[in-house]
Order: sequence, then structure tokens, then C-alpha cells
Amino acid sequence: MQRWKQYGGLAGLLVVCLAAGLYGFTSTGGALPYAKRFASTLQQGAREGSGPLVDLGRGIVIAGPIRKGGLVLEYAALVVLFAGVGIGLYVYATRYRSESDGDRDTDSGRDTV
Repeated sequence: MQRWKQYGGLAGLLVVCLAAGLYGFTSTGGALPYAKRFASTLQQGAREGSGPLVDLGRGIVIAGPIRKGGLVLEYAALVVLFAGVGIGLYVYATRYRSESDGDRDTDSGRDTV
């Protein structure tokens, strides 16, 4: 693959990820609701004592605006989509690497033992 294609693909991926992050940030109201909630949580935690940092008994924690807006199904679909793309890229890279490694051995001109 040519270098300009690699950098172009990386730049395109970066732009798409930044746009998706900005959209998600603005659609959930930005950082202000979470900053207020975080401050109150810290103040209550200091008064009531400490608890576990990770509570696995509560299940998967999803941000309030996603849960309250009824977007849990869309959120789960995105998680599954990203996991599928990641697995697909892994399988593609593994197959591509094994095919190109086989070509290198026959082109070397040396006997392999």
C-alpha cells in the first residue's frame, strides 16, 4: 500500500471519529451535567464514607442521557458494530499477513529446512 493512502485513510478515520465524538458530546449536553453530578457524588461520598470503585453487581453502566433518551438499543448496536469491525480487521490482517509471508519464502531463492 502506498504511504499517501495510509495517511489519507488515517486522516479520514480521525475526522470521522472526531465528528462522532463531537456529535455525541453535544447531543448529551456536554460536560456540564456530568460535572455537576460528579461534584455532588464526590461531596456525598466524602460524607457517607467510601464504597467500591467498581461494582460488578450493578451490570453495565450506561450514561444517563443515553439510558433516559431510550437510545440503549442504538448504543448496543454501535458496540456490536465496532466489535465486529475490530474482529473483521483482525481476521483480514491475519490472512493478509499469512499470504504475504508465503510469497516471501518462495521469492527468496534460498532453500528452507
